[in-house]
Amino acid sequence: MRAVDQQAGSYGEFEAFVAGAAGRLLHVAVLLTGEPEAARRLLAGALARTYANWRRLRADDPYAFTRHELCAAFARTGWRHHGGTGVLARLSPPERLVLVLRLYEGVAEEVTAAQLGMPVERVRMLCNRAVSLLRARDAA
Repeated sequence: MRAVDQQAGSYGEFEAFVAGAAGRLLHVAVLLTGEPEAARRLLAGALARTYANWRRLRADDPYAFTRHELCAAFARTGWRHHGGTGVLARLSPPERLVLVLRLYEGVAEEVTAAQLGMPVERVRMLCNRAVSLLRARDAA
């Protein structure tokens, strides 16, 4: 009976996490994909992986883990989402990923680089190029 009570408590904590974080995570996914349906699929997968690791994550930062899973899934399938709609549609998938992590989510360059498995200089270059492309679009 005790195991069932602990499991129910874990599920309640996970539900509370999803209620508080799903909106922002969905917005991150929409910014990345440019397609609401694809964004919902990416987020569902990331939340499923978060739930599977919930016992271990409760002491850590489940939002950061879920965002990492979301971004990793996008990085693997980003070529499918090239284009789409929205302000970021003209950016390449890596540019979108770096821009969203750095500017929307406020993740440090070093953390972004580690999460994406690339040098800090590349993250900086992708972010600068993405911002330049968006500014050029606004100027036109």
